[in-house]
Amino acid sequence: MALSINPVKNHREREKGVLVYPVYSRRSEGLSVGINLFPDKKQCPFDCPYCEVFPFSSEAVFSLEQMETDLRSVVEEANAKKIPIKDICFSGNGEPSISPFFPEALKEAAKIRNELSPSAKIVLITNGAGLLSSETFNLLAEAVSSIDLDIWLKLDAGTPEWYEKINCSDISFYELTTKIKDFTACSRVTIQTMLCAIDGSAPSDEEAKAWEKLALELTANGNIRKVQIYGKARPAPEDPKAQALPVAFLEERAESLKRALASRGLETEVEVYA
Repeated sequence: MALSINPVKNHREREKGVLVYPVYSRRSEGLSVGINLFPDKKQCPFDCPYCEVFPFSSEAVFSLEQMETDLRSVVEEANAKKIPIKDICFSGNGEPSISPFFPEALKEAAKIRNELSPSAKIVLITNGAGLLSSETFNLLAEAVSSIDLDIWLKLDAGTPEWYEKINCSDISFYELTTKIKDFTACSRVTIQTMLCAIDGSAPSDEEAKAWEKLALELTANGNIRKVQIYGKARPAPEDPKAQALPVAFLEERAESLKRALASRGLETEVEVYA
């Protein structure tokens, strides 16, 4: 399994039944080792138009034993080539926290990290749907404490109207944001926000203000590690429904949030990944 793969092609490798895939990540700022819990088909309660997972089906099945073997192989290869691993990341073809394999896979990934790459983070990229389950809510809160799990939690919208356009989920906006508030009140997370145009329209000023207000509410308790504002950079099956916005648009949203945080004496880091 080569490590020097073009990032876009490498992400598409997930759609061929791959369980573990190395990728150079702009947000990790280096080598990230992805874990895909859905090698057979996409499974996600969101249908974001910017999502780069193309429709596919595979005969592959997830195997904890195969994941362990593949993860060890990739980490050992990176170590042999003296390539530092920034993180081991649960992402893949859907929402990792809804997989029945997630708890054991998380435990195994942490074990391998501790053994072979102790400086690497364990990251979960999530839309927060798993928080609606009290069992998963408690699992994630415990993992943040016990293995320093870095949860990259999606917060693409500040209003139900924009949420409906950019996330396209049957989950209630208010139900989800209430659970996100509950979780961030007790556990540290990284907020991730995609900014892109939908059907040719950027998020409105009203939406921007609502998102910033919500982000400030979440950061007020000091449990937000970082806010990641990122733009559309990869092809998606619904293109051109979602389109990249100018970098200046992303930077202005970031600067506005930074000013608001500073005015409240909050020091949460805000980064832009165009």
